[in-house]
Amino acid sequence: MQSILLLFMALAGVPAERAPMARVAVGAIYAESNSLYPRLVPLTGSDKPPERIQWLQVASRSNTVASGVVEAAASLGLDIYPVHAATASSLGSITRDSFEAHVGRLVADLKDASPPFQGVILALHGAMVAEGFPHADAELVRRVRVAMGKKFPIVVTQDFHANVAPEIVENSDVLITFKDNPHVDTKARGVQAATIISKMLAGKIHPVQVLVKPPMLLNIVYQDTFHGPMKAIVQESRRLEQENPKILAVSVPAGYQYADVPQMGPSVIVATDGDLELARREAQRLSDSLWALRESLVLRAPDAATAVRQAMQNDKFPVVLMDTGDNIGGGSAGDGTAILDQLIRQNATGWVMTISDAQANEAAFKAGVGGAFDMLVGARTDKMHGVPVRVRGRVKALTDGNFIETEVRHAGRRYFQMGLTAVIEAAGSTADLPNILLLTRTPSMPLSLHEIISNGVYPARQRILVAKGTTAPRAAYEPVAARIVEVNTPGATDVNPAHFTYRQVRRPMFGLGDK
Repeated sequence: MQSILLLFMALAGVPAERAPMARVAVGAIYAESNSLYPRLVPLTGSDKPPERIQWLQVASRSNTVASGVVEAAASLGLDIYPVHAATASSLGSITRDSFEAHVGRLVADLKDASPPFQGVILALHGAMVAEGFPHADAELVRRVRVAMGKKFPIVVTQDFHANVAPEIVENSDVLITFKDNPHVDTKARGVQAATIISKMLAGKIHPVQVLVKPPMLLNIVYQDTFHGPMKAIVQESRRLEQENPKILAVSVPAGYQYADVPQMGPSVIVATDGDLELARREAQRLSDSLWALRESLVLRAPDAATAVRQAMQNDKFPVVLMDTGDNIGGGSAGDGTAILDQLIRQNATGWVMTISDAQANEAAFKAGVGGAFDMLVGARTDKMHGVPVRVRGRVKALTDGNFIETEVRHAGRRYFQMGLTAVIEAAGSTADLPNILLLTRTPSMPLSLHEIISNGVYPARQRILVAKGTTAPRAAYEPVAARIVEVNTPGATDVNPAHFTYRQVRRPMFGLGDK
């Protein structure tokens, strides 16, 4: 079991005779809950912790938080072990029984370990909502703190879309959230978490942290950190970490607007080495900077008809249309038809789109490659995501939906399984400009261009690429896009908060019509 650790140590330049000194656990219960959608979903995970060697190998080849922890552990002298991991669909809140079961397993893995763990890194999302626990991540960390004691080091990483509650800051030693959106810094956050817990265990630092939350909704349309208005604030968070050795971590998560919970919205968390006043001062300053942006966050996004028309008229291609109302990563169904309907109505050519529709997928597999395809597609989940659209064409290809992303993309994943996928060449196609509809049986987040490349589609040759997301797909699509347009479409992730009723969010809140 130690051989792979010795290999990592050798690669990191650590002498082989130097043994890892501290046993540190890495746990992950990762769920982003669209609680505005009226259904419950379970957390799912194995009854046992991940197999350690396999976990280390997968992490070493990816760019996730765990990848960063594993990479840094060798040089830091940490002996890393995975403990319980679970996840859930985003479309709905977590069931109480599954929350209790999986959090219970995580706590038991930590408490019952022999030899005992000396600290834990918890890779959470930050927007998990469970029955009875609007801020379920905070409840999870509270239970770990109660089980392991006040002096047990707990470092938490969370997503950029975390809705941070005061309780999670109180019960963790350091909370770190992703800086980038799209999330291409996940590995770096893992390195940061490992470095901080290593210094804590060595007695070199004594963290304190402060949370400040401006009373505003930062619309998901404006959460791209590589462009304004968030770019400057994220750059400032990096500058503070780099230039002030007393500052351990500065996080500015934008929040997740599809969770109707008291602490929905952006946050600033500053962790310092024992300097509470410094943490308060910088957290408040960055919060004030966020608040000053509010008048520039007025929603401006075309509807599907306008967006398709503008894409067809563009002089450079491909144009990427972000289907924001059917944002799979944000907690939508993946079967919205608003843009598909307009592509067909307006006789667009050279378009590519993926839709989750098990019935249509099964019909295509039954027809076989080269077989005729003629049926209603999409909008199977509910009436929020449009109406089924008639698609005529032929089955061009059938694949298993497995592919690899070798570049650093949103969330840092390398291995993807879309599931059985049918490639439909729709009516109106030409040899140079095919209209391609990919049919999957379950939603597939568009985090990689290989989603379509692996199915025989060359994105740079197409005119219109549709991605069911808002910001996450940008890391993959920007390198080929002539233009990216966020489209205001209906669905569970409608970007207009006026289309939802918020009952638990603290008020007043800018962005929800409050004064």
